[in-house]
Amino acid sequence: MKHIIGVNPAEETAAVRTLQVDLDDAGQRLDNFLIRQLKGVPKTHVYRIIRSGEVRVNKGRAGVERRLLEGDLVRLPPVRTSQRAADKAVAVAVGAAPSPGAASAGRALSILFEDEAVLAVDKPAGVAVHGGSGVSFGVIELLRMARPTARFLELVHRLDRETSGILLVAKKRPALVHLQSQFRARDTGKTYLALVAGHWPSRRKVLDTPLRKFLRPDGERRVCVVDKEHPDAMTALTLVKVAVASERFSLLEVTIKTGRTHQIRVHLAAQGMPIAGDDKYGDFELNKALRRTTQPVPLQRMFLHAWRLQFTHPTSGETMTLVSGLPDALQLFCDHAFPRHL
Repeated sequence: MKHIIGVNPAEETAAVRTLQVDLDDAGQRLDNFLIRQLKGVPKTHVYRIIRSGEVRVNKGRAGVERRLLEGDLVRLPPVRTSQRAADKAVAVAVGAAPSPGAASAGRALSILFEDEAVLAVDKPAGVAVHGGSGVSFGVIELLRMARPTARFLELVHRLDRETSGILLVAKKRPALVHLQSQFRARDTGKTYLALVAGHWPSRRKVLDTPLRKFLRPDGERRVCVVDKEHPDAMTALTLVKVAVASERFSLLEVTIKTGRTHQIRVHLAAQGMPIAGDDKYGDFELNKALRRTTQPVPLQRMFLHAWRLQFTHPTSGETMTLVSGLPDALQLFCDHAFPRHL
C-alpha cells in the first residue's frame, strides 16, 4: 500500500549552531553532512558558506571533501530559507490540494515500502533525485524537509529525471553501505518498462555493446555505443523481453545487469528502436507526433518506468521484491496502444 508524504517549508535557522558528529554521521563528507543538516537550504548556499570559511570543523576551516570523524564539532552559521525557495519544495500532503505556485518538484511522493532501514519512493517523472545543475530541490531534499528529525536519509541509487518508478533510500548508514554493495556487485534485479515504436524482434534478448560517456561541444553529457577495443569502453549488459506488441508499438521488460548512465536509452536507440518520448536519443519526429494533443491519447513524456526491483534486505536478509505500477498517463497510453492485451 502506498502512503503519501507532505513537506512543510523549512523554517529560518537564525542562530549559530555547533553539532557534534556521532557514529552514524562519521565518514561523511562535510558538504553531504551539511546538506542533510540544513534542510531546505539550496546546495549553492551550502557550498558558499563552506568555501567562505563560515563553517568550521573543530574551530578550523575545512574543505567540502573533508571526511568527518566521530566527535568532530561542526559550527553552522545562521542561514535563511527564503519563502520562494521553500514554496518550490512544497509537496502535496494527504488529501490536500497543490499549493498555488508550487513547482513541479513539489508534487506528492508516494511511499511503496518503509521500515527502520529502507524507504522506497515511487518517483514521478520530471523530478530530479537530488538538487544540482540548476535544480534546487530533488527527491532526497524533499524527503529530508518532510522529516526534519530523521538522522539519516541517503540515496542508494539514481534514476534519470524523466524516468519514473522505484527509488531506494537508506535510513541508516550500515543499510546504505550494504545496499550499495549489492548494486555494485550486480546482486539486485532492476527491471524497467519501456515503449518503442515497431516490432521488437523476440529473438533479440541480449544487448551487450559497450558504452562510453562524452561531452558535446555545448557541455551536455551524452553516452554512445563503442567497440570493445575503445579505450573508454564500459561493459554494459541489458536483457530485453517483449511484454506485449501491436501493429505500431512494443512494450518491453528491460532488465539491466549493469548500471551505466542512460544504458537502456542508448542500447535501445542503437538497435534503431529508441524509447518513445526520449528527447536525447529518440526519434524526434515521432516524439513530436506523439505529443500532439490531436492524438487520441498523447504521450507527453519519455516512456521509461522503473517497474520492479529485487534486493536483499540489509538487516533481515529477506529477499525483497518491489513493484511500481505504470503511472496513469503511461497506463492510459498502453490501454489505447494495446487494446486487446491490457
